[in-house]
Amino acid sequence: MAIDLTALWDFSNPEISEQRFRTALARSSGDEALILTTQVARTYGLRKDFRRAQSVLTEIEPRILSAGAEARARFALEYGRTVSSATHPPETQTDATKALARTKYRAALAIAREAKLDDLAIDAIHMLAFVDTAPGDQLKWAQAALAVVEASDQPAARKWEASIRNNLGYALHQIGRYDEALTQFKLALAIRERGTNVEATRTAHWMIAWTLRAMKRTDEALAIQLRLEREGDLAKQPDPYVFEELEILYREKGDGARATHYSSLRKAVPK
Repeated sequence: MAIDLTALWDFSNPEISEQRFRTALARSSGDEALILTTQVARTYGLRKDFRRAQSVLTEIEPRILSAGAEARARFALEYGRTVSSATHPPETQTDATKALARTKYRAALAIAREAKLDDLAIDAIHMLAFVDTAPGDQLKWAQAALAVVEASDQPAARKWEASIRNNLGYALHQIGRYDEALTQFKLALAIRERGTNVEATRTAHWMIAWTLRAMKRTDEALAIQLRLEREGDLAKQPDPYVFEELEILYREKGDGARATHYSSLRKAVPK
C-alpha cells in the first residue's frame, strides 16, 4: 500500500481516525479504497457499534473476492473483530459467534501467511486468543504469534514483540509458570523502555510486580507498585490497578490500615 495506515490511526480517538480514513478514501480507488474501508469499520468496532461496523464491511464484500491479499486479509480480520473481541460483552460470546469469529481469523491468518504479510498474521493469531480463552489456548496462540515475530524481518511485525511477550507472560502466569512468565515480562519491559510509550512501560513494570507477588517476593513487588503509585501521582493519573495490588500486598504483610487506605483510593478512582 502507498498509504500509511499507522499515520492515520489514533486508537484513543476512533472518531478522529474515521475522519482521516474517510478523507483518504475520497482520494483512493481499488484495493487501497477497500483497505481504508476496513479501517473505517474498525473505528466503529472500537466504539462498540458492531452492527455499523458489519454494515460497512458488507458494502464492500462483493469486491473482496477479486481483491489483493492485503485487502482480503484485512476484511476477514475486521469482520472477525465485529463478532468477537476484547470489547464484546461476555453474554454475546456464544459458541456460534465464537465459531464465526474463529473462521474469519483463521481465514485472515491463512491469507496473510501465504502473502507473507507477517504483521497481519500476528494480528490474526493475537485475535484468536480472544476467541479461545482457555489458559492452554492462550499459551498456544501467544507462542504461535511470537514465532512469527521472531522469524520476521518486517518492521511492522517486529513492533508486535513487546505486546506478544506480554501476552505470553500472562498465559504462563495463568497456568502457574511464574518463573517463565517473569522472564517474558522482563523481556517485554526491556523493549518498552527503548520506546516512548510511558503508559505501556508502566504496565510492563506492573506485570512484573504482579508476578513477583504471585512468587511470594512481596517486598520486591511492593517496591515496584509504590514507585508506580508515585509516578501516577506526578502524572495526575491514579491507577486503580496499582492501588488494588498495594491493598493486596499490605494485607499479605499484615498491615490492615495501609490495605484499607489503598482500598479507599482504588474505589475513589472514577471508572
